[in-house]
Amino acid sequence: MNVLRLKRREERRVLAGHGWIFSNEIDTAVTPLKGLEAGSDVVIEGSDGRFLAHAYVNPASLIAARVTGRRRNRQFDDEALRARLSKALALRERRYGGPWYRWVYSEADGLPGLIVDRYDDVAVVQVSTAGMEQRLEAVLAAIADVAGIRSVLLRNDAAVRELEGLARYRRWEGESRELLSVVENDLRFEVPAELSQKTGWFYDHRETRRALHDWAKGCRILDVYSYAGAFAINAAVAGAKDVLAIDSSATATSAIAANAALNQVADRVTVRTADAVTCLRELQEANEVFDLVVLDPPAFVKRRRDRDAGIKEYGRVNRLAMKLLGPDGVLVSASCSQSVDEDMLVGVLRRNLPRDRDLLQVLGSVTQAPDHPVHPAMPETRYLSGVIARIT
Repeated sequence: MNVLRLKRREERRVLAGHGWIFSNEIDTAVTPLKGLEAGSDVVIEGSDGRFLAHAYVNPASLIAARVTGRRRNRQFDDEALRARLSKALALRERRYGGPWYRWVYSEADGLPGLIVDRYDDVAVVQVSTAGMEQRLEAVLAAIADVAGIRSVLLRNDAAVRELEGLARYRRWEGESRELLSVVENDLRFEVPAELSQKTGWFYDHRETRRALHDWAKGCRILDVYSYAGAFAINAAVAGAKDVLAIDSSATATSAIAANAALNQVADRVTVRTADAVTCLRELQEANEVFDLVVLDPPAFVKRRRDRDAGIKEYGRVNRLAMKLLGPDGVLVSASCSQSVDEDMLVGVLRRNLPRDRDLLQVLGSVTQAPDHPVHPAMPETRYLSGVIARIT
């Protein structure tokens, strides 16, 4: 097996448990990267030659190696992959009553480059690295073996694959499905498979949607960036007076309407196909007022260098949302940008508080659900943050 030796003083992150090795941390004069096959197994050594970890390599990527194990005599083979899938499954089955969850969350489950979301007897798989792409057939076999799943949608069309030198594609393995079915908080949802953003359903917000039940009764609610209507329909079922759900995709708003009917709240859920910022401004001009606004935008900060511009965008949409709140209105504001944490988002709210509002009260935190566990040595695995706040 090929060896990659780290430079002096570059072992600290790996020894602390982090799973990435950057190309500039490798002593390429001693152990060249050039010529190594992307996705192949390597051993990571410290500058003194001692064993640190097993990994797979990609010479073309800034993240040149990803740790797959820290036991010298235990390589990352098909047996290890299957065992980790089984262990990840056991955690989700222990926590949730039905087969709807994120089954695998990459490094946090010891499976770097692999995301698996489960929809009962369907799995949506996303592979983002050459190392996991090389093991794709073993992944599919293990998914079938461990959970009996025969229908798999490969959503390997994310732009991050290009950083690994991988082609982007989407295809079904086994029987294709038009709809992905979800059960959450005893509610049923259906998402068109071709609509699905990322891996189809935002399981990460399931705890936030459950918390919404405590605040929704009797309220007039606005759900911005609604996607398939998860927040909107949870709010309506929890007793909201009426809910307006906004999304820029006509396919998404059709799904919201269908899901509202599926859960027998169509009479209290109105959908609007519109750009979020444009619609927020139009609602303000029309003097519309809401008791609660849910603001769950896409990641405005995808790279650290974009943080300043992204924070301005978070400020813009949150300010518009707060202006639509009535006296003592509640805002559920979230960020799925890993570089923007809760403290930063609270700062955004404080700086953009409308002039006619005196007080911002944080009532609760928004964070990713337990099926998105956080690796304590890898802050990159904690990406979802936000607050439930009263604007008074």
